[in-house]
Amino acid sequence: MQTTLLRKAVVLGLLSAIGPFAIDMYLPSLPSIGRSLDANTGQVQLSLLVFFIALGLGQLVYGPVSDRYGRKAPLYVGLVLFALSSVGCALSQSIEILITFRFLQGLGACAGMVVPRAIVRDLHTGVEAARLMSMLMLVFSISPILAPLTGSFVIELAGWRAVFWFVTLAALLGLGLLSLFLDETRPPAARAHSTIGGAFAAYRLLLGDRHFLGLTFIGAFGIASFFAYLANSPFVLIEHYGLSPMLYSVFFSINAASFFAFAQLTGVLASRFGLRRVVRVAVIFYALSMAAVLSLFAAGIDRLDVLAAFLFIGYGFLGLVIPTTAVLALEAHGAIAGTASALMGTLQFVTGAVVMLVVGSFLNGTALPMVAGIAGCAVMAFILAQVTLRPASASAPLVASAD
Repeated sequence: MQTTLLRKAVVLGLLSAIGPFAIDMYLPSLPSIGRSLDANTGQVQLSLLVFFIALGLGQLVYGPVSDRYGRKAPLYVGLVLFALSSVGCALSQSIEILITFRFLQGLGACAGMVVPRAIVRDLHTGVEAARLMSMLMLVFSISPILAPLTGSFVIELAGWRAVFWFVTLAALLGLGLLSLFLDETRPPAARAHSTIGGAFAAYRLLLGDRHFLGLTFIGAFGIASFFAYLANSPFVLIEHYGLSPMLYSVFFSINAASFFAFAQLTGVLASRFGLRRVVRVAVIFYALSMAAVLSLFAAGIDRLDVLAAFLFIGYGFLGLVIPTTAVLALEAHGAIAGTASALMGTLQFVTGAVVMLVVGSFLNGTALPMVAGIAGCAVMAFILAQVTLRPASASAPLVASAD
C-alpha cells in the first residue's frame, strides 16, 4: 500500500514538475536572452508572464476534459504540445517568436498542473489526501531546487537555447512514465454525466461557493508571492546584488528547499491538529515574516543576508499553506474534481500574473518593489484565512469535517 502510494506520488510529482522545470531552468538565462535577442527587460519578462497566463487559462479546458474523457488523455495531449513548443522556443530567432512559443508551451504544461490534483482527489480525501499531496510536492520540489542549478550548468556549457532542448527531453520522459506507471483513476461510469454544459454549470456552482473561493485565494496570494519572486529575483539578485547565475541558482534553491521541507510536515500536523488549524497558524507566521522583511528594507536595510533569512522562514511556512488549502478546497467537490482543480489553478495563476505585472511596473533597480509585492501577497493571504477559516464558522461542513 505504501509502495503504491509512493509510486503514484513520484509519477504525479514528476508530471507536475515538467512545466515548472521550464520556468526554473529558464530563470538564470533571462538576462542573457535579452542580450541574445536584443530585447529589453520588459520583453524578456513578458516571455515569462505569457507562460503563466497560458498555465492559468489552459486549465479551464483541461479540467472539464479530464472529467469527461479521463485523466490520462489530457496529460498525453499536454505533454506532446509542451514538447513541440519547447522545440519552437529553442529555435526562436526573435523575442516575439519566443514569446509566442512560450505561450504554447504554457498551454501544454498546464495539463500537468491541473490533472494530478484531480487524481489525488479521485484517490483520497482529508488527511490522506494531504499526505499524498505533500509526498507529491516532495517529488515536485526537484524543479525549484535542482532546475536553476541545472539551468546554470546547461547555459554555461551550451547557451540558453539548450534549456529548451533539455525540457523537451523531460516531456518525452513524462510521456513514458504516464504510459507505463499511471493507471486511469476516472472510470467510464464517473465520466457519463460530464458534459460541456455540465462544466459551465460546475463553474457557476464553484464561483458561488465562497468557501471554495476563499481557500483558493489564500493559496493564490501565497503562490503570487512566489511568482513575484520568480519574475524579479534574476534581475534583483544578479544585477543589483551582483550574484553570478550559479550563485543565484543556489540562493533560489535554498528558498525552494525550505518550502518543500515544511510541506512534508503537512500530513503529520494535519493528523494532530486538523487541516484548518494548520492553515490558520502557518499563514500567521508567513505574513509576519514577510511583513518584517518589508519593514527592514523600507527602513533602508538593503542586505542580501537579511533578505535570504526572512524568505527562507516565510516560504517555509507557505509550504504548509499551499497543499493544505488545495486539499480543503477540493474536499466537497469530488464529482467535479477536475473542473474544481482547473478553476482553482486558473484563479491562482491569473492572480500571480497580475501581481507580477504590478510588481514589475515598480522596478527601480533595488529589491524593495519585489519585497513589497511579496509582503503584500502574504498579508492578503492572512486576511483571507481569518475570514474563510474562522473557528466559529459553520458555513463550510467540508472544513469542519476535515478537522
